[in-house]
Amino acid sequence: MKGTVYILHGCPSSAERAMNPETRTYDKHWIPWTRDELTKRGYEVKTPMMPTPWDPDYEAFRKEFEKNSFSEDDILIGHSCGAAFLVRWLGDSKQKIEKLILVAPWKIAARKGTLREAYYNYEIDPSIRDRVKEVVIFTSDNEEEGGKESAKIFHEALGGKVIELRHHGHYTEDDMGTVEFPELLEIVG
Repeated sequence: MKGTVYILHGCPSSAERAMNPETRTYDKHWIPWTRDELTKRGYEVKTPMMPTPWDPDYEAFRKEFEKNSFSEDDILIGHSCGAAFLVRWLGDSKQKIEKLILVAPWKIAARKGTLREAYYNYEIDPSIRDRVKEVVIFTSDNEEEGGKESAKIFHEALGGKVIELRHHGHYTEDDMGTVEFPELLEIVG
């Protein structure tokens, strides 16, 4: 039986751009294409919208995310700050899942003394390795240094497979030059 695939978006830098459905990007890039392709393959795919992602608050994200029900067959995919949330949530919830896929994961707060610092500043629970059958981390040769360091932090804590694709940057449509992400489909299976 196939589990549900949850895809969690990243966090934009400002509210002004993020509020307008025409200019917002955090729920776009490769996410709609991936959702559609996985749906064609028979998966149930959910792409929850997190509250005020430009000013991420873990407890607010958690409350929204836990409106769903989860099983051991599920696949969780997180982009950027969405990846940071999923890792923290797996540590807190002790949920068992099939796969955890982190795409351009982020773990480093750019500004001290902000909600973002509180959001990113947590210890990764090492027991996640025991509850997740497969961990895959996507990074890129031209990702920002903070992103490269974040991928290392997650890999050291969680293990799993690291896939470094060329010229994918932070896995945004602008960086990738496309919304298609066939490498992710391959990993989902």
